[in-house]
Amino acid sequence: MTYSEAPIFDEDFREQLDTLLTWRRDVRRFDRRPIDLAILDDLLDRACLAPSVGNAQPWRFVSVQSEPVRLAITEHVDAENRKAADAYDDQQLQSEYQKLKLHGLREAPVHLAVFCDDEAAEGRGLGRQTMPETMAYSVVMAIHNLWLVARARNIGLGWVSILEPDAMSAILDVPDHWRFIAYLCLGYPAQKSDEPELVKLGWQDRINSSTTRFVR
Repeated sequence: MTYSEAPIFDEDFREQLDTLLTWRRDVRRFDRRPIDLAILDDLLDRACLAPSVGNAQPWRFVSVQSEPVRLAITEHVDAENRKAADAYDDQQLQSEYQKLKLHGLREAPVHLAVFCDDEAAEGRGLGRQTMPETMAYSVVMAIHNLWLVARARNIGLGWVSILEPDAMSAILDVPDHWRFIAYLCLGYPAQKSDEPELVKLGWQDRINSSTTRFVR
């Protein structure tokens, strides 16, 4: 297919895309229905269509299926969660924090750890000599792809971030040159929400986009 034969995305498509972006959620409440492996493979294939610096494609997805490993990760996250709660000096904030459900590790049928292969030969170093962090940015783009295509299939994704990256790499026993980027839970949501949970619980409203734009 040549560029002139590429699809034209009409207004109906743009409206549906806007709906998809609006209804993406960070899901923490899952039911325990399994995700068919063919569906998961399809989601990861689409995640790997993300742009990457120099076409390096440095994303590395680790499917965490071992129950002892999952338990070790869950216990680590719970411990870090307790430390994070204790870090709040304000008792009201600490109380509000403790009421939040910040992960669905025990319920989600799929756990994915995502790493950046900083020594990926692909791309031959193009574009990352002065900004090596673009390798990690590329992996985040793949995660965003995964998030959207999962939502389009009515599958929820939750990004677990209250953890120590070095501890995660050790638990998962990955190559030393793989940099930890994210730990993701995937599964069918146990409930639907018309607004993000942190907004619903009064933790943080959405910021008006006009307040984040500047002209120089």
